[in-house]
Amino acid sequence: MEPQYISSMLGLLLAAFLTLSSATSPHDNFLRCLSLSSNHSSSIARVVFTPDNLSYSTILKSRIRNHRFCTTDTPKPFVIVTPLLTSDIQATIHCSRNHGLQLRIRSGGHDYEGLSFVSHVRFVLVDLINFRSVDVDVENRVAWVESGAILGELYYRIAEKNKTLAFPGGICHTVGIGGYMSGGGYGLLFRKYGLAADNVIDAQLIDVYGRILDRQSMGEEVFWAIRGGGGGSFGIVLSWKLKLVSVPPTGTLFTVRRTLEQNAINLIHKWQYVAPKMPHGMYFDVALSRVKSTRDGKKTVTSSFIAFYLGGTNELVPLMHERFPELGIRKKDCIEMSWIESIIYLGKIRNQPLEVLLDRDFQTPLTLPSYKSKSDYVKEPIPEIGLKGLWTRFSENEAEFGVIYFFSYGGIMDEIPESSTPFPHRAGNLYKIIYNVGWEEQDNINSDKYIDWIRRIYGYMGAYVSKSPREAYVNYRDLDIGTNSEGNTTSYARASVWGRKYFKNNFDKLVHVKTMIDPENFFRHEQSIPPLWKKQEAPEHEITKRDCIEMSWIESIIYRDQIRNQPLEVLLDRNFQSPPTLMSFKSNPTT
Repeated sequence: MEPQYISSMLGLLLAAFLTLSSATSPHDNFLRCLSLSSNHSSSIARVVFTPDNLSYSTILKSRIRNHRFCTTDTPKPFVIVTPLLTSDIQATIHCSRNHGLQLRIRSGGHDYEGLSFVSHVRFVLVDLINFRSVDVDVENRVAWVESGAILGELYYRIAEKNKTLAFPGGICHTVGIGGYMSGGGYGLLFRKYGLAADNVIDAQLIDVYGRILDRQSMGEEVFWAIRGGGGGSFGIVLSWKLKLVSVPPTGTLFTVRRTLEQNAINLIHKWQYVAPKMPHGMYFDVALSRVKSTRDGKKTVTSSFIAFYLGGTNELVPLMHERFPELGIRKKDCIEMSWIESIIYLGKIRNQPLEVLLDRDFQTPLTLPSYKSKSDYVKEPIPEIGLKGLWTRFSENEAEFGVIYFFSYGGIMDEIPESSTPFPHRAGNLYKIIYNVGWEEQDNINSDKYIDWIRRIYGYMGAYVSKSPREAYVNYRDLDIGTNSEGNTTSYARASVWGRKYFKNNFDKLVHVKTMIDPENFFRHEQSIPPLWKKQEAPEHEITKRDCIEMSWIESIIYRDQIRNQPLEVLLDRNFQSPPTLMSFKSNPTT
């Protein structure tokens, strides 16, 4: 018997069983809906996992990148769907709407607050693991990438075909394409070529009605919103068309470390003035962390100055001597490597072949298994006294695995208008700050003490960072800055609290787009864009008895068509010219 026939029969038997079964559990009802709604019932049967399925737990945990949300108390999905076909996603949206279930959409599982795979109401998890194709067109310098792919798969496929093409993405290769693009996405090349979202030229979106829309059919406003407006608000983006960028065959990288005893505070203070003015082709950041001093073994704070330059050592060293001689960069501090090799090096997966980029299960050493992050933007240099105060916080016990990153801005980011995408953090920012504290999974029971530490750091830094609003980066989700109300009635005012921190004035346009594409707010989570709810307005005219006319149904036809004072026979006149007033109704109580 043909395998295709067997598969089809299994799907039909599943549908028949669920239809005839006397059981009426919510799972059965949902599964029945999926089977009846999908164009390929045999396919949908293979990609649906309920809690009593042996693979359910493995699939759920395999792409949870923050184990803060991998505890026995963490809410679990009602059902997991790992779609193989577009019709599987359409059926899942349809049935979730019909059964009052929320959706969570996961591409890589790196959501910092777990919003792509956790909900406190009953929900369905759509895991896009099977939507991961990458098609690179070297001749036209573009790539189509599905949302379930990871950055490493994109990078590998580009490098496989051409060593001087790249994409301006991040260094953590296991991050999923879908979430990364949805929040803007930055990386080694962002000062030269902008954000990842700045280099998206088309996309395919499934909306709440199950329509598959490209850039033309979704319209420029929706296309604008999905490129930086955050995931989980407007629909499910299936794939992205990306513009590839040029890089030289060889770049140069250095990492030098300076402790407090080596004048680190003065160096960072100077870095604030130098880094944003470096050439566009230079990525330059600083990482602060606690280490043991090599002198006496006591704990100290080290500052790691990290740079990647699109050019050779012979260009970079003179540039550093001219702009930042205090750092003392020498030729021996520099390593020449290709762009793709720099991704592996800075991702701390050194001495590995390029194929490691295809390993989506790789446990990144960039963070500990459980962590909490927050973000800030800096518009004026922090004085040395402020940096000293930051240093002292690293002496606290909870700071053992704390890291603070300063990512310099400037370059092309100063030239792209704030409103070009929802991501507004462009000109006027010297650098972005990321605060991160981590702990081992078995220490989740003590997570509050680590989270309290990072909140204290954040509180201290309030005097030195952006204000009104205190800006934040949406891809570093932080529920501390505000959340929507539970249910489906979040107000514009409440959402504006967190929304303006992520999007500034672009938040208003995002609300407009949301109202247009998903007016009933089906796609939602704790920090999703809300629609603008219509208020019930009092009628302008109170209807009284004198406004009313009694008549028969047939008389109402003549009256409504504005052919009054005519006999019924007028209805037989095919050549009758309707009054022009039908095309422009008057605003009065009778109409």
